[in-house]
Amino acid sequence: MGAGDIHRSLLADADLSRGIVHVEEIPSRDAEYGSLERDLPAPLRQYLDSRNIRLYSHQCEAIKAFRDQESVILTTSTASGKTLAFALPIFERLLEEPDATFLLLYPTKALTNDQLRAFQSLGEETGIHAFPAVYDGDTETGRRPRIRQTARILLTNPHELHHILSWHHQWSRLFRGLRGVVLDEAHRYRGVYGSHVALLMRRLRRVSRHYGSEPSFFLSTATIANPGQFASRLCGIPCREIGRDGSPHGPRTFLFYNPFNEWPVARSVHRDTALILSRCIDCGTQTLCFTGARKTAELVALWAGRMAPAEAGIAAYRAGYLPEERRRIEEGLRAGTLRGVVSTNALEVGIDIGSLGGVILSGFPGTMMAAWQQAGRAGRSREESLAVLVAFANPLDQYFMRHPGAFFGASHEHAIIDLENPYILSGQVLCAGAELPLDTERDREFFGPSLPDIVAAHERESLLGKTRRGWIYSGSRRAADLVGIAGSARETFRVLSQGRVLETMDRSQAFREAHPGAILLHQGEQYRVETCDLAAKTIHATPVEVEYYTRPLKSVQVRVTAVRARRPLPGAVLTYGDVEVTEQYTAYKLLKSETVIGIEPLDLPPLQFSTRAIWVEVPPRAAEAVVQREGDLAGGLHAMEHAMIAMMPFYVLCDRWDIGGLSVPCGGDHGDPTIYLYDGYEGGIGLAEKGYDLCEEILGTARDLVGGCRCDSGCPACILSPKCGSDNQPLDKAAALYLLSLVSGADGGEK
Repeated sequence: MGAGDIHRSLLADADLSRGIVHVEEIPSRDAEYGSLERDLPAPLRQYLDSRNIRLYSHQCEAIKAFRDQESVILTTSTASGKTLAFALPIFERLLEEPDATFLLLYPTKALTNDQLRAFQSLGEETGIHAFPAVYDGDTETGRRPRIRQTARILLTNPHELHHILSWHHQWSRLFRGLRGVVLDEAHRYRGVYGSHVALLMRRLRRVSRHYGSEPSFFLSTATIANPGQFASRLCGIPCREIGRDGSPHGPRTFLFYNPFNEWPVARSVHRDTALILSRCIDCGTQTLCFTGARKTAELVALWAGRMAPAEAGIAAYRAGYLPEERRRIEEGLRAGTLRGVVSTNALEVGIDIGSLGGVILSGFPGTMMAAWQQAGRAGRSREESLAVLVAFANPLDQYFMRHPGAFFGASHEHAIIDLENPYILSGQVLCAGAELPLDTERDREFFGPSLPDIVAAHERESLLGKTRRGWIYSGSRRAADLVGIAGSARETFRVLSQGRVLETMDRSQAFREAHPGAILLHQGEQYRVETCDLAAKTIHATPVEVEYYTRPLKSVQVRVTAVRARRPLPGAVLTYGDVEVTEQYTAYKLLKSETVIGIEPLDLPPLQFSTRAIWVEVPPRAAEAVVQREGDLAGGLHAMEHAMIAMMPFYVLCDRWDIGGLSVPCGGDHGDPTIYLYDGYEGGIGLAEKGYDLCEEILGTARDLVGGCRCDSGCPACILSPKCGSDNQPLDKAAALYLLSLVSGADGGEK
């Protein structure tokens, strides 16, 4: 059966038909082939001919650019041959230049190992001596010297590179011959982590230049709204955009399924997901289902297995499985012996699992990039395919259910990198000083105009010392050990359970998610926090299985310290600047299915941090109009704040948890009603700055979100927020819609 048959089968199912709210027919696309002005060397040409591979237009464009030592960002779809686009010019250069080397960075170990096998196969079949090797935390000690001496293609990750640069003299052969750096799945490098990786790339270029090389960069990424700008900020050099996709795909049917559509009582998202998966398998379609958590993956696989025929073969796939288990499932997908697999995002990136007929997204995965990457796992040949998005009861999911055109339109998401966060920058400068002496004038190219001030601050702390050759690191511990690249916080808390480190988090996250009594979720498993030692920065947690969860309550204060920009909105004034935020966690609630079963006090010190924010000052006449309508001004401002935060991830690649908010009836410069949205990271990471640029669009979609929701007074699909520190009180949906309409310049203000 094809996608149309499954669609008809779902429509005929009384249990499911009412949930189908939109059907998008995406037509097939023919291949657009290209040609190279200069043919590939014979071994590579023969390799392609033996597989009947013709190069697509975007592959040829990328090969030509990389040959010419241009840096490029390739943004074509899943299964469009991005790996071949950089593998061919790499192997060509290795054949022509015996001392050439290449560095390839990947975000996951599974993808790294998958790519290693591909490069080994290409080297064996062409006879080109590439000696590809993976070098990361799992590499055996005895193999490491050999890899440093022989590997011409080194596959690793940013965390390992962070430490490799500290020992660059051991890698002089690699850096001396370095001709290119590949960042696969480069969209993963955004926000705090991406800002660290951007400065890591500058450290890499600085060390490479020391050895006489100037590598070009090849970025492979999903579709984003600002690819050229993002790539240039990530690498520090101009990057050419290549986005016209020449690869073919078969026709695809994309269904939107909303469990909260017409039933008098909301249905279970996970049970409906399992039911749809079983129906796809009944129709003979091999299907991959994506879920957001490990436990959910196990449950959906279990329920679908009970609904489908015994011989169907359904398995879960998630982090935590042994490597041989994961390989067995991957092979079962490729061979077709498994008809259904329920996975976390572990199968989202480009591991080879063959061609599938269907994909189910259990909940919008948070970004349009991830959604299309997951959906792109189906129809990886020219056959007909099906994708189903099952909506959760949250604002973005429900917004797409009501506005499918927004989902299928051009990418709105901007990938953000902040090169000015002082906490991120100061740590990276410290590492650079441990690698090579710093020159405050010459190295501004890599670390910006604030470098002299950062060096002076480190000198006062006796972390950098002046020598004849420049400033060098003078601390007692390795700089790379002091500076982690996953977060910007100066304080790191360790979460321990039974002697094992579960994860690390900054102080803000620890107070929010791992306070005493909190139920902490780690890779789908539950833990109860027993103690939080603020002095030792250690959190002790115990494994539990409970039916409740916890949510902290907090108060927030915002103090403006500097104004950076200001401009008018149609019905308000918008400002961007520096703020000091004080967050005080006062208690936490115990909830079971959103029902409060208890409230416990917390005794934690206030959190204070400096960050960047935008704030909207609503004119007094709008406040008066709300009161005249018998509305609650504070509730309207609060609901408007929630709606704006909910829609920010539609435009800026982030999570709503990355953004803090505060609404006050009296604030701003003139005591007017004000809504603040701030970066939830010390020093800021560029979210507020991009929000300033895109505020009209954010306000417009927030207005559509609130106005389009059928609820009477607010619900989780519009203005209720799971992260609200004041327990979603007060809220006034009608007042919020009026304010959003007025501020955004929409006519009227009535629902």
